[in-house]
Amino acid sequence: MSYYDYHTHTSFSDDCTYPMETQILHAIQHNFIKLCFTDHYDYDYPSTPDLTFDIDLPNYFKTFLELKEKYKDKIQLLFGIELGLQPHIYDTVNKVINDYPFDFVIASTHVVDKVDPYFGSYYLNKTKKEAYSRYLEDILYNVTNYDNYNVYGHLDYIIRYGHYEDKKLYYYNYSELIDKILMQIIETGHGIELNTSGYRKDLNEPHPNTEIIQRYRQLGGEIITIGSDAHFPKHLAYNFDMAYNVLKECGFKYFTVFEQRKPEFIKIPD
Repeated sequence: MSYYDYHTHTSFSDDCTYPMETQILHAIQHNFIKLCFTDHYDYDYPSTPDLTFDIDLPNYFKTFLELKEKYKDKIQLLFGIELGLQPHIYDTVNKVINDYPFDFVIASTHVVDKVDPYFGSYYLNKTKKEAYSRYLEDILYNVTNYDNYNVYGHLDYIIRYGHYEDKKLYYYNYSELIDKILMQIIETGHGIELNTSGYRKDLNEPHPNTEIIQRYRQLGGEIITIGSDAHFPKHLAYNFDMAYNVLKECGFKYFTVFEQRKPEFIKIPD
């Protein structure tokens, strides 16, 4: 099977140690057609001892161009980025996006009210409904007020870390908020991703979960990319066979890839 992975990380992301070339070589060995790098740019990420999620953009771009040329006969490489959106940083990240010729831009919510839900402090004095609703409200604000992206990443990211016995974000509990988010994404010509990292994090579903992907399709959503969110070579295109099955079960016949910020639709393999 051939692969198109549109959410991958390299050592240009603070939470990854593998060089870009290592990821490329693995992808070539495993029959990838397209590999899109989407390293983290989380401007004004809350201060921690080890992570800033800033990025050396000049070197990121330079390295990408060198490797794209080096491996041009073996794989198609795409230049992307994953924006960690917060409402107060739109102007700053917009300048970055406009300064570089990105093929693809993922917008993600990693920080809500200046706290990453990765950390337990986000959940203090919040019920599950309160914590998850606040997270979704932030996404709705972003998709309503920020436009310079292609797809919104892992819409239920919060369930990776939710400090609750049952972490799942059930559509029926948040249907009004989720529908508003999905309709805003659709009506503004954007899309979502199917992120397979949920499978390797023992969640047994992709991000967002199948209910949300199905609802996106029911509302008329067509643009959907597939990404592994890989930080290790072995996780590139992780469980993409299951991703294809989920898309077909939800009514999709095609998934989406991007080049120069423009979508192209690829038939889902049988």
